[in-house]
Amino acid sequence: MTDVSDQMIEILDRRVERRKERREFFRTAIGAAAVAGAGGALTFAGSAGAQSAPTDVDVLNFALNLEYLEAEFYNVAVFGTTLTVAQTSGTGTPGIATGGRKVVFTDPVVAQYAKEIAQDEVAHVNFLRAQLGASAVAQPAIDIGVTPTSAFSNAARAAGLIGAGDAFDVYATDENFLLGAYIFEDVGVTAYKGAAPLITNKTYLEAAAGILAVEAYHASLIRTVLYAKGVATPSLRTSADAISNARDSLDGTSDLDQGISPTGSGATAMSNIVPLDVNGLAFSRTTGQVLNIVYLNKNAVGMGGFFPAGVNGTIKTSAAN
Repeated sequence: MTDVSDQMIEILDRRVERRKERREFFRTAIGAAAVAGAGGALTFAGSAGAQSAPTDVDVLNFALNLEYLEAEFYNVAVFGTTLTVAQTSGTGTPGIATGGRKVVFTDPVVAQYAKEIAQDEVAHVNFLRAQLGASAVAQPAIDIGVTPTSAFSNAARAAGLIGAGDAFDVYATDENFLLGAYIFEDVGVTAYKGAAPLITNKTYLEAAAGILAVEAYHASLIRTVLYAKGVATPSLRTSADAISNARDSLDGTSDLDQGISPTGSGATAMSNIVPLDVNGLAFSRTTGQVLNIVYLNKNAVGMGGFFPAGVNGTIKTSAAN
């Protein structure tokens, strides 16, 4: 019994040590929120200088841009088709999704998961557009291609997965597809959690919470499959960890993101399917931090990466890190 207790203590100690910096981040964030509330002034990240708080429409349209990206990627990967004009029209500068092709899945379980996620993401697009009505932004230009200069290749290169001039084809294998999905899913969860305090209408907040829950299921599923496949292919876990580190390098100095490699070893080893803090809570990203990742730029910019012409709506500039 003593050995078991010692092992459990060691496991907990490892987890606490690894997330010490994350705990400090949350304390700082809570303190900053309290100061902002006391001062009676609200700002939102991702813009040059302080601005008034975004409206619920602004926040939902920001989310819609991200849903366009996910829906296009999965729809092309699973069905070989992009969204229709009726699903992508709206205010702002309209664009199309370019690049990509249908994946020839070899693992039937991955194929079924991919189909379910694709349908969920399209449903999110349709739902948000219905809630926004005439205020819905159009889909902006989206890069989901596989050329050496495409967003996926640049993201893989930033993670050290490929060299200069190489291309990363996320549609070539089940494993590449999973890594491509991994780039998006964790970001989607942190984006919805970060946006929750900005939403004032309870009906919209409940809807956003519902989408957050689904995105969390998706992220956990992708992480679980990558983790399981990484048992036989450790390099797959290493690749996922490298993507996590690349995201961290883009969204600021805090070590928030987490890969999927297990912590500990032997009897003390445990998985890391759920990225959370010492309190068991998922972490948040500001709108600016989210844009840092999808723009693939750690500076304050208005376009790039998966959105070569930027997103549509009022929240469109990444954070300066």
